[in-house]
Amino acid sequence: MKKTKNKVTNYSVGDFLIKVKNTAMAKNKKLEVHGNNKIVAIAEALKKLGYLDEVKKDKNDLNISLAFKNKKPVLMDLRLISKPGLRIYLGVDEIGAKKGPSTFIISTPKGILSSRESIKSRTGGEVIAEIW
Repeated sequence: MKKTKNKVTNYSVGDFLIKVKNTAMAKNKKLEVHGNNKIVAIAEALKKLGYLDEVKKDKNDLNISLAFKNKKPVLMDLRLISKPGLRIYLGVDEIGAKKGPSTFIISTPKGILSSRESIKSRTGGEVIAEIW
């Protein structure tokens, strides 16, 4: 596993999610990233959804193992919805109206939740990404 220098980015959450997507597309199993509280919460949400096998926090770094099924990554693709220049917010009714196999990762007042958890807890929020 190659260790890269930590760079300061404008949108660390988007950078983290794109790194996870690129690791899955390259069919690599392990990823190491610099983690803050929001990135750790998103990684835990992805683990709960079954896209990640393992999330270990080591000082300021996060060691992540991606989930694989039949030698293919479970995470097929993801799309960033909110960006630094344009934040997208949805209410719980709008989240429930979205159909399809994809899942949203949403930043709510109750923490980082998937679209199913958000509907259960009846809270909307900022839609960070769509995963399928």
